[in-house]
Amino acid sequence: MTKPIIAVIGGTGAEGSGLALRWAAAGYSVVIGSRSAEKAQAAAAELSGSLPADSGSLTGATNAAAAAAAEIVVLSVPYDAQVGTIDQIKMESQGKTVITVNVPLKPPKVATVWHPPGGSAAQEAQAQLGEQVNVVAAFQNISAGHLKDLNWQADCDVLVTGDHKAAKQTTLALVKAVGLDGIDAGPLANAAVVEGLTALLIGINVRHKIQGSGIRITGIPRS
Repeated sequence: MTKPIIAVIGGTGAEGSGLALRWAAAGYSVVIGSRSAEKAQAAAAELSGSLPADSGSLTGATNAAAAAAAEIVVLSVPYDAQVGTIDQIKMESQGKTVITVNVPLKPPKVATVWHPPGGSAAQEAQAQLGEQVNVVAAFQNISAGHLKDLNWQADCDVLVTGDHKAAKQTTLALVKAVGLDGIDAGPLANAAVVEGLTALLIGINVRHKIQGSGIRITGIPRS
C-alpha cells in the first residue's frame, strides 16, 4: 500500500524537524514547509544525512507548495505564528487532514497553563481552516530531542484528539509509524487539556532538572 505524502509546515523547527525525520525514516515521502523554500530545502538536506538506508524522502518547499503536494498536512509552528501560517496553506489544505502540534504558551510564564480565546490552538485552527478540513491534535507532549534520536526507545504516549473518526485513525497510524503508542483522547475540545499538559511538563522539567518528561496512560494493553 502506497504511503501518503506528508507536509510538515514548520518543519525547520525543533518539533517539526523531529517528526519529519521520523516519518522519512519510516518510509514516508515528507515535504518540509517554510516561509523560505531555500531554508526548507537546506533543512531537508541536513536531516537526510541522518536517515538510515531504505528510508523515504525529505524535500523542502514553501508552506503553500508543501501543503499542495501532500495528502496529510502537519502544522508545527509557534502559537503566535499560527494564524499567519494557516493563511498561507488554507486553500491547499481543503479536503485534507491537518494534524496540529501547536501549543499556546504565554511568555514569560510558559510553565503555567494558558488557554487562548478559541479554547485551544487546535480549535482555533479548525475554525480558521473551515469545515472541509479535518483537524486533529497530536504530538504536543513529545520531546523534540526524543524525536530526533532515532535510537530512542519510546516510554511515553501520544494523546490524539479530533472530531473526525477517519482523520483520527490516520493520525494514530502515523503515531505508530514513528514508534510511539497513540491514545484516542476524544473530541477536539479535549485538545485544551492536552495542550495544557505541555506547560505542565515544561515546569516538571525545570523543577526536577530533567529533559523530555512525557505522559504515559496506564491500564491499556500494549501490543
